[in-house]
Amino acid sequence: MSGVTINPIRTEKDYGRALARIDALMDATPGTPEFDELDVLADLVEVYESRHEPMGYPTPLAAIEFRMEQGNLRPRDLVPCIGSRAKVSEVLSGRRAITMPMARALHHHLGIPADVLLRGSEMEPDDPLAGIEWRRFPLRAMAKRGWIPAARNLADNAEALMHGLIERAGGRAVAVAALYRKNDHMRANAKTDPYALKAWCWQVLATANQNRPRARYTRGTVTPSFLDKVARLSEFEDGPKRARKLLARHGIVLVIVEHLPKTYLDGAALRLGDGRPVIGLTLRYDRIDNFWFCLLHELAHVGLHMDADEGDAFVDDQTLRSVEGRPDDPREAQADEWAEEALVPRSAWDTSSVRERATPTAVMSFARQLQVHPAVVAGRIRYERKNYRLLSQFVGAGEIRQQLGHRGAR
Repeated sequence: MSGVTINPIRTEKDYGRALARIDALMDATPGTPEFDELDVLADLVEVYESRHEPMGYPTPLAAIEFRMEQGNLRPRDLVPCIGSRAKVSEVLSGRRAITMPMARALHHHLGIPADVLLRGSEMEPDDPLAGIEWRRFPLRAMAKRGWIPAARNLADNAEALMHGLIERAGGRAVAVAALYRKNDHMRANAKTDPYALKAWCWQVLATANQNRPRARYTRGTVTPSFLDKVARLSEFEDGPKRARKLLARHGIVLVIVEHLPKTYLDGAALRLGDGRPVIGLTLRYDRIDNFWFCLLHELAHVGLHMDADEGDAFVDDQTLRSVEGRPDDPREAQADEWAEEALVPRSAWDTSSVRERATPTAVMSFARQLQVHPAVVAGRIRYERKNYRLLSQFVGAGEIRQQLGHRGAR
């Protein structure tokens, strides 16, 4: 909290100023000086209230119940704020304390005053790192990739090695924020190893943290028109490099980190402690069409959801897009729509003859019309027809890795 002065709360005036400041800081990102200031102020308010209890001041639970009654809300309506139906039930019954992330979500989405929610008697930290079995991380695979030192007795040193990775990722607060309520923001395979997933996300953040661009990120940068601009870069042979440079100029980090066994990952949208978005891609299917769709899909999550504080982490297995009947987070469909529209606008696609007669000449002609790489058009046709042997001469297997490197190389 360098440069920030926090004064003791001794009077009602001090108390009022502290509550106003808490309300202003509710958007603070974990790991920032503002978030630390929020944490300290909440503690000071708790101490003051314990000595000067305001008459008739509602408890957090009473405030939630009042807001539910006022808005005709059901318990399931609180799931986006609290995390799951089970957690909602536990909070409403008083068996689970309200955590800081819950308080922030309830404040933003239900309009419950921050000072009510942050009353310390019912507040406790929510630490997803608690209870981690450090030996369960894929330590050998991580050491082989250079993510952690190749020390003897990896299992015996697992906790220290993983804490080293967490520090490189930006510290505990960043690591926790990246994975908080992850199940609400994942298009993930049911067979995913959660320990491998954590390790991969932290390595993405560590790589991005070491290669962060000079530019700061401004919320609202990623719009449909911004995605259109990125998509047009696919027309160039060195389009992936150009895309990385364009993103860096806007404070967005693009890194390639090889997937671990049992992660089934294509990409993720994460965030550094200073708020800069991070796009991590695995290139497990190193094709031109796959690269551009995954990149734009994750960027869409930034513009649609992360900028709106609807999550700090989105992790995606894009092979699940084509699994019929599988339940999917509606945010994934929104990101798909933005990515598809940027690459091949619906208006052009619906009126093009290439849908019915996908000859190589037609693909190239349509791609020139759209100013995208022919692989983008070929990929759209292959996806819609569910025929991945079709037009394989266009998809450019192995080309992206040659341009952008692998295993976290930038």
